[in-house]
Amino acid sequence: MDTYDFGPSCRLVADLLRDLPDDRLADPTPCEGLTVGDLCHHLVGLTLAFSMAARKEKPPGGGQPTSDAAQLEAGWRDQVVAQLDDMVIGWAEPAAYEGMTYAGPIELPGFVAAQVALNEVVVHGWDVAAATGRPYDADPAAVAVCLEFATSFEAPDDAPDDDAKLFDPPVPVPDDAPVLHRLLGATGRDPGWTR
Repeated sequence: MDTYDFGPSCRLVADLLRDLPDDRLADPTPCEGLTVGDLCHHLVGLTLAFSMAARKEKPPGGGQPTSDAAQLEAGWRDQVVAQLDDMVIGWAEPAAYEGMTYAGPIELPGFVAAQVALNEVVVHGWDVAAATGRPYDADPAAVAVCLEFATSFEAPDDAPDDDAKLFDPPVPVPDDAPVLHRLLGATGRDPGWTR
């Protein structure tokens, strides 16, 4: 089975977070109601959950990532960077894509978990970059995979209601827009959003 190269996307997000000053954590993001700090806390949880998913491990306590800047612990940047590295290693293994695994509380095929994981990294990376006014040179191959996933995603029949809503309603984006903009629109984001 083919694997996805998580390396460029995870390194890009790691660089964004490593250099993120504390005084930017209260800034708004393209995710309605979430600050940069809230989004960073979400990234702490999701990078752990999806690195475990690659190893076919179920996260303790259900593993549902939350988004609360007040829960960021000392050293969270190093933690996220290490977990992003774990995702790169884990999803480089063909076995990660086979059989079933867990994404938080939901059991799903490994190849679907890989698509969700890559999409989370790419799209939330853009969220952080847009919120902090930084450039975001997303990996074209990863963006193409994520766009295909985002436009074809259907929630599992047994998914709890909160988990079934993976994206906000799509934002219209021209068909000839850059592929990253089409991905952002498909995931409920306005590519022209500015802080």
